[in-house]
Amino acid sequence: MHMTTSHSRHNDRALAGPSVVRRLALVGGAMMASILATGSFVGTAGAEGRVTTAHAFAMHGEPLYGPEFAHFNYVDPEAPKGGTLRLSAFGGFDNLNGYILRGTPATGLAFLYETLTEGSSDEAFTEYGLLAESISIPDDRSWVEFRLRPEARWHDGRPLTAEDVVWTFETLTTKGHPFFSSYYAEVERALAVDAHTVRFEFARAGNRELPLIMGQLTVLPKHYWEGRDFAATTLDPPIGSGPYRIADFEPGRSITYERVEDWWGAELPINRGRYNFDRIAFDYYRDLEIMFEAFKAKQFDFRLENSAKRWATGYDIPAVRSGEIVKELIPHEDPQGMQGFVFNTRRELFADPLVRRAINQLMDFEWMNRNIFFDQYVRSDSYFSNTELASRGLPEGEELAILERYRGRVPDAVFSEPFRLPETDGSGNIRSNLRRALGLLREAGWEVRDGVLRNTSTDATFEFEVLLVQADFERVVQPFARNLERAGIKVTIRVVDSSQYQNRVDGYDFDMVVGSFGQSLSPGNEQLDFWGSSRADVPGSRNLVGINDAVVDELIDLIITAPDRESLIQRTRALDRVLLWGDYLVPHWHIASYRVAYRDFLRRPDTPARYGLPYATTWWIDPAFHAAIDSGRSASQ
Repeated sequence: MHMTTSHSRHNDRALAGPSVVRRLALVGGAMMASILATGSFVGTAGAEGRVTTAHAFAMHGEPLYGPEFAHFNYVDPEAPKGGTLRLSAFGGFDNLNGYILRGTPATGLAFLYETLTEGSSDEAFTEYGLLAESISIPDDRSWVEFRLRPEARWHDGRPLTAEDVVWTFETLTTKGHPFFSSYYAEVERALAVDAHTVRFEFARAGNRELPLIMGQLTVLPKHYWEGRDFAATTLDPPIGSGPYRIADFEPGRSITYERVEDWWGAELPINRGRYNFDRIAFDYYRDLEIMFEAFKAKQFDFRLENSAKRWATGYDIPAVRSGEIVKELIPHEDPQGMQGFVFNTRRELFADPLVRRAINQLMDFEWMNRNIFFDQYVRSDSYFSNTELASRGLPEGEELAILERYRGRVPDAVFSEPFRLPETDGSGNIRSNLRRALGLLREAGWEVRDGVLRNTSTDATFEFEVLLVQADFERVVQPFARNLERAGIKVTIRVVDSSQYQNRVDGYDFDMVVGSFGQSLSPGNEQLDFWGSSRADVPGSRNLVGINDAVVDELIDLIITAPDRESLIQRTRALDRVLLWGDYLVPHWHIASYRVAYRDFLRRPDTPARYGLPYATTWWIDPAFHAAIDSGRSASQ
């Protein structure tokens, strides 16, 4: 079981071919041929080294798609347009500004906007120009410059300019969600070079990722927000520059997006075969079982299943047997990151790593997988599961050399023992694990008296609360809680609504939550928000654990400044190993396939994306079904 997956716009963005024409007058014939062949222009060298201008940049190596590519491989360029894709969302919403800490934003708001660049779903980390027709980066990566497409327009017809980009950056980092000030912390300034050129200068050179993540900046309209309080929640539909606009909504209940017919980017090769639905509608549900019943009743069209039990037992229904609903496992190569029961180490109860290690002994994954999950999962034993970035065995080579710098500051076991999660025989008998847990707890100053775990110094009882937002996750917590009770630990399971849950998590007002830390194939600056000391006490950061460790900070910095792919792998493995031996959470599980169920009129490209499942942006409705669907829906309304 994974936590509920948001149906927000999938990060499968890509780019159209570059506009090199305006540069051709600046170069000679040989250089011109080079530009046309490669899409890159190497300018004069200065203090920062050579400056390369191109249609795309890869974190390491070369982009897969050249400057004149027609479309991405994982789309059907002839996909028909039309119809409505009906989706579900969990909880509710009270805000149409998804870039601030306050309120609960509506699902799908990213459909409204565009970013400077976009990554492809075929590569680990390559950014192609989207709003930007070209990207310029010096060898030392001390700055990046984006040349905007002059045809880019907001939905009201006004041009999108460098001034919008600068205003967006300054607003997000001062008034937006705290994530932005962390993510862009090393950007010294943003400036509009001219109406269509924006430049970001960095506080230091050598951060290979920073020029690329600047391209991921979502650009917002300055003129729309003038006279409005950006930091306040709003239910006024904002304007954007993306493929969809808000057509209709009811706060907390539903929101519908409609495709912009005169969208400026519709003919770009980057968008060929994408954004095929005329409308994308989300209905909200506050109960996951009711949501599932609505899907079985064909009230929405696509479901990404997150429950092993439902997948195994819930789809034996007439609509599946008849083929009206297609049930399918779609394999993927996605990084699985880490999900687990997260300790709030700001709480004194969980400050001691011995305590955390003891509690780890008491989750019987093998029993849970057999009895609850129908043997669908494997245990996540890395923060970078399902990738080459995951640490294995004992450290060696470059990874060992990195870790040697911290000998005495990290657990000795980092060097002498391969990290292994506790295991059981799956019978439910955890006697040996319980014995190890109680030994660790005694070492930490806790002992069981009359069936209750008490502190040997203060006589305080060991009790804590597991905070949940999904009621159906109780069945996962309960077996874990029963094992904890066998060690004398009192556990309370509390389920709250999505708004209360978000407020408590943002303010770190919890003992333990289920946390999920998604990873990419090219980790970098986002690790600061996950584990960085500077984020440990910033409300709304993703450092749910409260890690405040100089070694972790230094390892994150090494990842950010990795000079090549191999160094990135070794540095990431070192961080992974240190996090694992910190016992900051009780790891969960993952599956290397998407469990999907969808209406039989939905079609998808023959060649799937290597990473991700961009169903909302690359699938379509079979035209043969349009008339029947529309008439059927009209009759039922």
